[in-house]
Amino acid sequence: MSTEDRPPAPRSLAEALRARGDAALGALLRSRPDLITPVPTDLTQLATRAGTRASVVRALERLDRFALQTAEALAVAADPATYGELLGLMAGDDADPAVVAALPHALGLLREQALVWGDDDRLRLVRTARELLAPSPQHPSPTGLGPTVQEATAGMSPGRIQEIVTAAGLASTHDSVSAVTALAGLFTDRARMTALLADAPADSLDVLERLVWGPPYGQVTHDPAPRLRWLLDRGLLLPTAPGTVVLPREVALHLRRGLAHPAPEPVPPVVEAAAVHRPQVVDSAAAGQAYTALATVEELLKDWDEGGPAVLRAGGLSVRDLKRTAVALDVPEPAAAFWVELAYAAGLIASDGEADERYAATPAYDEWLEQPPAERWSRLVTAWLAATRTAGLVGGRDAKDRTLSALGPGLDRSAAPEVRHRVLALLAELPEGAAPVAGTVLARLRWERPLRGDRREDDLRGRLAEWALSEAELLGVTGRGALSAQGRALLGAPAAPAPGPEGEPSGPGDKLPVHHHHRPAPLAPLSPAEQAVASAAAARLLAPLLPEPLDHVLLQADLTAVAPGPLQRPLADMLGVLADVESKGGATVYRFTPGSVRRALDAGQAASDLHAFLAAHSRTPVPQPLAYLIDDVARRHGHLRVGAASAYVRCDDDAVLSEILADKRAAGLGLRRLAPTVLAAQADPAGLLEGLRAMGFAPAAESAEGDVLITRALAHRTPPRSAPEPVPDGPPVPDDALLAAALRAIRAGDLASTTPRKPGTAPAGNGELPRTGAAETLATMQAAVLTGEALWIGYVNAEGAASQRVIAPVRVEGGFVTAYDHTADEVRTYPLHRITGVAELADDAG
Repeated sequence: MSTEDRPPAPRSLAEALRARGDAALGALLRSRPDLITPVPTDLTQLATRAGTRASVVRALERLDRFALQTAEALAVAADPATYGELLGLMAGDDADPAVVAALPHALGLLREQALVWGDDDRLRLVRTARELLAPSPQHPSPTGLGPTVQEATAGMSPGRIQEIVTAAGLASTHDSVSAVTALAGLFTDRARMTALLADAPADSLDVLERLVWGPPYGQVTHDPAPRLRWLLDRGLLLPTAPGTVVLPREVALHLRRGLAHPAPEPVPPVVEAAAVHRPQVVDSAAAGQAYTALATVEELLKDWDEGGPAVLRAGGLSVRDLKRTAVALDVPEPAAAFWVELAYAAGLIASDGEADERYAATPAYDEWLEQPPAERWSRLVTAWLAATRTAGLVGGRDAKDRTLSALGPGLDRSAAPEVRHRVLALLAELPEGAAPVAGTVLARLRWERPLRGDRREDDLRGRLAEWALSEAELLGVTGRGALSAQGRALLGAPAAPAPGPEGEPSGPGDKLPVHHHHRPAPLAPLSPAEQAVASAAAARLLAPLLPEPLDHVLLQADLTAVAPGPLQRPLADMLGVLADVESKGGATVYRFTPGSVRRALDAGQAASDLHAFLAAHSRTPVPQPLAYLIDDVARRHGHLRVGAASAYVRCDDDAVLSEILADKRAAGLGLRRLAPTVLAAQADPAGLLEGLRAMGFAPAAESAEGDVLITRALAHRTPPRSAPEPVPDGPPVPDDALLAAALRAIRAGDLASTTPRKPGTAPAGNGELPRTGAAETLATMQAAVLTGEALWIGYVNAEGAASQRVIAPVRVEGGFVTAYDHTADEVRTYPLHRITGVAELADDAG
């Protein structure tokens, strides 16, 4: 293309955006969704919004390390800079091939996100980004560079500038501007600078070496040493404040051989595999962890079935209750906090909202229990992937130095879902069965989001990644550190890459590097609908790997029962009432006690029911001691009846009541005989039941009608509760429909604001609406109907919002104009009294 055929260079970011096609504008709005919240009226407003500080900071935080280094290099380059100058700053005099190959992509990314605009011969960094990234004494640049010669000499006297120019071997000039220009020209001329430094004393060069990679500032006394005096006389060091000197940017770049950064990082760090296991081993280990996760959550909810811990006044669990939960689950406290938060995120537990507020299972828990195990697991991991609540923060301190508690406020971290997904996506890039070196995963994440990883919030992103790796193992998404088949399906990932030709390492000490020079595009987070499909696929893969529930136990003569594996739900529920869990592991041991048998009888079971149940579900004969225990407890169970007087005790055998009255342990119950078979008590019914049981009796509670009250487990539930909503990390990425509508609106508004008008018809103020009288407006409209010409109008709607539009009038009648609206791409009708004015368009208006 000849110079004459080339389109003119854009003079502003708005013009650069105006030259983009819909695909390029759509890519910008996807990468920076805050720009369409709300939708801008035109491209000028879009450009203005893209340059605001909050939006630019957010965009910079999402750059990878090399793209950020490219932006930092442009911040210390001339404005505008050429591509060649940028390449020199990034690749140096040696032209690092990796940097040369990666720079076009990094620059393209900055252009796509509207952080850089202009052609390759006039690259401009958005002004706000330059202000944020350019070096200053208060905010040093990661490049380690200082101010330019022009900036460092801004407050220097003209005489001193001339002295420096002369000492550097340059001819004196008539003004400071030309003198500074000549000095900067000397420092950027490699040959002349090499000759100048060849005469420098060795100890002066040592001073330069200490400052060259930053920080560029140093301290001097009022009488500098000769090695410093030599540098100051020639402007190789320039004073910035009393006692402070700085190495000018041009000098540093010469000493660095042109490099803006000490170590450009064009290629992301390699994620290494610590060991590679057979995929079947990984999937089996993950399935075992998935089963343990289900059992742990189920045990937690059973422990809270009849009302869990109290809710703190500020919200959350107390430290004591968290410790009790950890003991009940037989896990460390951090793991207990994770399981509690996971159940909360899945909507299985919540506060009951009563006056004495406590945590309890929700109705959704009963629905969850009825699902197949694989689907229950799928629901847990789907909630985990999307949750912004971060259990790893429990026990830490918030900004006001208050302790963060499980289920309490302050645990949301909006970056958590993105980090979890990215960690699993990195595991998906490894060969099947490969477990990564955790340090290389963290290094990769820091490269991908350096502003969010290295220098913000005490490396929160790194901690989130570490928690994601450990939580994925607890949940069975990974097995032995490697991503399982069901974990891969959960991400919607394709089949795992095959191992390289080097072969598979077999031991934990072997490492398998995975190179990403030509890495595939990273897996994007799934939409809710896509995630539902992926979660269902993961459940299908997991289902065959989970152990089949058993329908039997092994009864032993020492009043215990051994469950050699997971039990079917009815059997597990009944056994949980009839016996107490003594130990867990590969096999669960239950112990029968008088209290546990009485618990089953209180739940409405008869002795014959218990004998039949044990005989039906035991692979061994029912031991005689167990049968005797059941019969003995059943014989005494319900012989006494407790009701409400305050409370009363009745029994057909008056001798038993006499025995109770004579027992000293009954003194605190306030008993007195009302009739031969009835005792009244001052204690409440529950206290009376407990007191009599402590004395060795087995009373049963009864209703006002005299029927035995049956107490059942799983009685306390919260009202219907929804799971907590994740806290979004900024505006959501727009879908295709919203993006298309936003682009149409922006293009339409831009057309109205930029369409040329005939001379003398447009208002003087930029962006002002046209103003004409009612008669002139009507006449112009009627004329346009006859000629078919388009007009530019100002319009104020019923809400008082003003806009500019380009219309082609079709009909004018009854105080309304019907016209084809070019800005809306449809036929509309406008009341004439709401049109502020009308102007004709130029003949060559596109």
